[in-house]
Amino acid sequence: MVLGGILLIASLLTVGSLAAQEKVMNLETSAGPLRITGIGHGSLMLEFGDVLIHVDPYSGAGDYASLPKADQVWITHAHRDHLDPAAIDQIRKEGTLFVADPESVEKLGDSRVIAMKNGDKRNIDGGIAIEAVPAYNLVRERQPGVKFHPKGSGNGYVATFGDKRIYIAGDTEANPGMASLAPIDVAFIPIDGNYTMSPEEAVGCIKVISPRMVIPYHQFQSDPNVVAELLKGSGIEVRVWAMP
Repeated sequence: MVLGGILLIASLLTVGSLAAQEKVMNLETSAGPLRITGIGHGSLMLEFGDVLIHVDPYSGAGDYASLPKADQVWITHAHRDHLDPAAIDQIRKEGTLFVADPESVEKLGDSRVIAMKNGDKRNIDGGIAIEAVPAYNLVRERQPGVKFHPKGSGNGYVATFGDKRIYIAGDTEANPGMASLAPIDVAFIPIDGNYTMSPEEAVGCIKVISPRMVIPYHQFQSDPNVVAELLKGSGIEVRVWAMP
């Protein structure tokens, strides 16, 4: 969880240092086109057939009043920069489906919710298969003995759209479960270095997962170009998006 002021400063610093690419990706899957848009920070928007999905909506990352309403909202964990009630109020509509970790489900209240803990697998609306995978800190702590993201409290998600598998890591450090995630077509990996992995740590994690393509996100002041440089010659494509 971060303060809006910190995120704004990080945005100004990071965008100035990037040769950033357009934050939109179009993938062809066996079940039709998938479009992924980077909103900012850890926030994404996915469009698949007639289903529009917002992932970890956060007002500090984008203007949600100007974005399309959500058929689905996926929440990785309950920190405010991933579960933002103000952003959710701007994109929810009657019938919006929420997919979330148990702590976030409690905060969402009476919404149409699927609670998922690490290891759970579900088939959801739109012909999408989704699996909740571990996302946690092994080292970084809020205070001695208290991790920023304790094991079992939050999720990453591996979502299958036709023949394509997308990994949205959430807030995590490299963990042993990542070795079994393959095959992954596109991976979103955090690199901020304060609450999650540093760019250098993320490179080791990415090599273990071995996705076809990776997009470093949840950046703060960290430079995703570091990831791109360290992965040269690996065969893994790196997309550089400004996602502070």
